[in-house]
Amino acid sequence: MLGTPPAEIEIDSLLVSRLLAQQHSDLQHLPLQFIDAGWDNAMFRLGSRWAVRLPRRSIAAKLLENEQIWLPQIADRLPIPIPTPDRIGVPSSIYPWHWSVIPWLPGQTANLAYLDREQAQIFANFLRSLHVPAPDNAPVNPYRGVPLSQRSQMMEERMQRLETQANSIAPAIRSHWQQALNAPIDVEPTWLHGDLHPRNILVENGCITGVIDWGDLTAGDRATDLAALWYLFPDRYVRKQAIAAYGNVSEATLTRAKGWAILFGIVLLDSGLVDNQSHAAIGQNILQSVLRD
Repeated sequence: MLGTPPAEIEIDSLLVSRLLAQQHSDLQHLPLQFIDAGWDNAMFRLGSRWAVRLPRRSIAAKLLENEQIWLPQIADRLPIPIPTPDRIGVPSSIYPWHWSVIPWLPGQTANLAYLDREQAQIFANFLRSLHVPAPDNAPVNPYRGVPLSQRSQMMEERMQRLETQANSIAPAIRSHWQQALNAPIDVEPTWLHGDLHPRNILVENGCITGVIDWGDLTAGDRATDLAALWYLFPDRYVRKQAIAAYGNVSEATLTRAKGWAILFGIVLLDSGLVDNQSHAAIGQNILQSVLRD
């Protein structure tokens, strides 16, 4: 089973303090607090206004550079705040990759917070604003925005493992997945966030306050992002409101979006059962949301 990838470099507060002293010395006096580490990056809060985001493995370094290049170009048209880098860190003798100082966005991740149903339209507006044609040199991502058939072997392996070890895959999930595999891509490629699972959406007092972790930013099938409607709005009626607010979504696109929801649910459940119960719980909740359809 595959769990969280190991870090290739140990990133602690001492290393971050040294990097700040080297490259952004006017910030080195601010309090520094470790917040979290995901598959790709480590995050530290810096004072009250900023956070420091650093890749923890080489495959993630290019993804963070994509954030540094592209987020300033798309942020202004989005109705929800995103962490556009304020400062750029460069490779040095003590750390080999680019890193960022970004704004600190308030809120808890959506898996831990209540979300008002009125946010369905706001989130739909966010997706519609994001989903516009991307330039030819947009980042390429072999895992997001692609035809679901390209992910089918990985999914079959994970579903078989879950059926054997956890008895976690209902027959209806396989049926929905097969329908999604058969649904044609009937839309032109657009910009995508690419990784809109609940830990990448911040909520405070029932309102979405930020969308974070843009490392998978790419161009491709918008159904990848529309899958988030099943994560955020398990109430089918509220989800329909979001779809109506987004506008002009074909049945084929909704079917593929449900397939992407299943993909994220399976990956989070399968990997989370190894070493991250929070991810496993998110994955299980996503699959339950699909089943309620």
